[in-house]
Amino acid sequence: LRDYPVFTRKSATDVSYLCCAKKMLSMGDRIYSQFATHNAHTAAAILTIASEDSDYEFQRLHGMGEGVFRIMRQNNPVRCRIYAPVGKHRDLLAYLVRRLLENGANSSFVNQIVDLSVPVEDVVSDPFSVDLSQTSNSIAQPEELFFPERVNSRGWDLNDYLDQQEYENARKPYAVKEWHATPLTFNPYTSSLAIKVVNPANSTDTVGDVVLASDSDVETAINVARSWNDNNAQQRSKILQKVASLLEQNSGEVFALLAREAGKTPNDAISEIREAVDFLRYYSAQAELHHVHRARGVFVCISPWNFPLAIFIGQISAALAAGNGVLAKPAESTPLIAFLAIKLFHLAGVPRDVLQLLPGEGATVGAKLVSAPRVNGVCFTGSTDTGLRINRAMADSLAPDAPLIAETGGLNAMVVDSTALPEQAVVDIVKSAFQSAGQRCSALRVLYLQEDIYSDFLEMLYGAMDELALGDPWKLSTDVGPLISQAAKKGVQDYIDNAASEGRLIKNIAKRVPDNGHFVGPAVIEVSGINGMHSEVFGPVLHVAKFRSDQLAQVLADVNDSNYGLTFGVHTRIDSRVEEIVSSLNVGNLYVNRDQIGAVVGSQPFGGENLSGTGPKAGGPDYILQFMTSERHVVQSTSSSSTLEIAKAQLALDSLTSPRIMLSEQEMPGPTGESNKLYEYARGPILCLGPDLDSATEQAKIAAANGCEYLIICPGAQGENVIDGFLPRELLTALHGFSAVALWSDDEDSKLARRALALREGKIIPLICGNNLARACRLERHVCVDTTAAGGNATLLATAT
Repeated sequence: LRDYPVFTRKSATDVSYLCCAKKMLSMGDRIYSQFATHNAHTAAAILTIASEDSDYEFQRLHGMGEGVFRIMRQNNPVRCRIYAPVGKHRDLLAYLVRRLLENGANSSFVNQIVDLSVPVEDVVSDPFSVDLSQTSNSIAQPEELFFPERVNSRGWDLNDYLDQQEYENARKPYAVKEWHATPLTFNPYTSSLAIKVVNPANSTDTVGDVVLASDSDVETAINVARSWNDNNAQQRSKILQKVASLLEQNSGEVFALLAREAGKTPNDAISEIREAVDFLRYYSAQAELHHVHRARGVFVCISPWNFPLAIFIGQISAALAAGNGVLAKPAESTPLIAFLAIKLFHLAGVPRDVLQLLPGEGATVGAKLVSAPRVNGVCFTGSTDTGLRINRAMADSLAPDAPLIAETGGLNAMVVDSTALPEQAVVDIVKSAFQSAGQRCSALRVLYLQEDIYSDFLEMLYGAMDELALGDPWKLSTDVGPLISQAAKKGVQDYIDNAASEGRLIKNIAKRVPDNGHFVGPAVIEVSGINGMHSEVFGPVLHVAKFRSDQLAQVLADVNDSNYGLTFGVHTRIDSRVEEIVSSLNVGNLYVNRDQIGAVVGSQPFGGENLSGTGPKAGGPDYILQFMTSERHVVQSTSSSSTLEIAKAQLALDSLTSPRIMLSEQEMPGPTGESNKLYEYARGPILCLGPDLDSATEQAKIAAANGCEYLIICPGAQGENVIDGFLPRELLTALHGFSAVALWSDDEDSKLARRALALREGKIIPLICGNNLARACRLERHVCVDTTAAGGNATLLATAT
């Protein structure tokens, strides 16, 4: 029987089902065939295929298909077995709901046979007669998913033997290679300080070494850096697309470096190179779309180690696509993959003085770069604390309108209620919390389980965790790789040990942790809720809290009060609950009935708000505009002897209600069976400081037109939401209740305001000095829904033209 694999098909009208039935009936001397179906067409087809001496039976569910089989058996002496599911309520409910959804779908035979608008010919049509070459294009092929804008990145399915062999053969030559990286600058580097790079999964595996940029190298690179203004947008686009092709052509070396330098498992490595390619092609298309805008000049791009290729290339490609020059500072832990990437940029045609690589420590190289007056903007992904330090350095040294484009992590939660399908939710939770060893800013940190399912759900979750394989990320069988460093391992392990001493550690698979390498076993820790946590634990640690159905509103309020706003997940079958969550939460990316990691470029623009970032979203339609100039407004300040006290300004800000207003909704492209929508919301109260009455009034009009409340503070102002007087700029450090400051003043005044804002704790408050105020008044939020999880998704079926 090994030559005849068993087939199971969801769709009883599937051609493969009938092909399988024919094969089974022809083997009647070895197989007793049983056909479970409620589809009259399938039953009729089997009756036609079977010979008179065929020995087989039909099966139907108790209470279903009675009429069909009663009529069928009047003229056919065939057996029909009746079966019924047996089990507890918690096991049967999901099964019965799934059957109701399937049979209630528009494409279901059960639905169509009672729909008089559907012709009988369509209901009983022969699936063998369909010419598949003539079917509609309602389902795009993978490479065409984002046509006509761009070609989708190619993938490797490691469950497919041929793809698996291609993947293994491509990276095999680099299994023991040692790389040598240096600064890549326009002028030869002078540094001689080299450090060794070691595999985080194996301390005996030297991956290579890197020469760190010296102070002299950094200064020289800054002085020669220039914008990419000698190429038009179309030429830049072609070069960036060539980089994308070179990445795919050199995928074997990329896969090997991602595994050995960054500890990436095979699936993570594939996802990373795909995201990098998508960024290149997406921003190259955006460059041509926004070609009328000018570049700002030179950007510093500081990238993290957890996505050393995707985020690194995403930042650089956006800046280059807009026509800027780039000074790239990769993460200290992953300089080798950055070196390879920059070499490919140069090979594709990006000039060496336009794109320079400066590996080194953040406290030295990074600090020097973000403090250089010649720099026109900074793009940063990393911790919230580092983002605040960069903002302060920029405020002291750069122009007051130099943008900080930051994504600074999150404290992400998920709610699972009693209507969720546990099997699906568990898979998504394990992926969200433990993939990449939990080293993703989007990773699930706090899981809220409805108390009705709490114990049974955790038991299922523990079983799934027990199946996770920890080990060498080079192996195809590995699920969870190492943490990036010994320091990271110690911090996470100490946190778990402390939770254990307090009796809050309820699951840990530490027994299977390899001895060599920076490994930490995935853990589950019980907490009262997200308000009991003060910072992100960047590792494979999931916190679990219990909630009652009537406490959902409080859960959502607690999530908002955490002041983070990156990702959130929900598993539920109640549409009104989804609407309540979407309308209540202040998060950048919200996922329904799926995992909450792995945002796709151009489909699920990624980025947060509050402590989680500045926006707009990476891989979204407005992201590249931040790298382009906005016309600077400079208005002469109006002298005034009336200086405000902070109490009066704060009282006025406290009176603003900050309503949650949705401004736009945009359907984003993506795979069939998934809904992706990008929304724009009003950012919140705008502090309009003029500096004169005319400019302050204009700022208020723009804020109001974009759904934002405002407070005008300037000499001579009168009316509602207006204070007559001058606000000393240092008071911006202590005031609260506003989301942005509009000030069209000279450099001296604007710098005072920028510095005061940078001294604040918490989220980064932007200073708007130009004509980009309308865009700054808007926040982007994305909602992704797995529509297949609801059942009955007719769009998954291609129909004949």
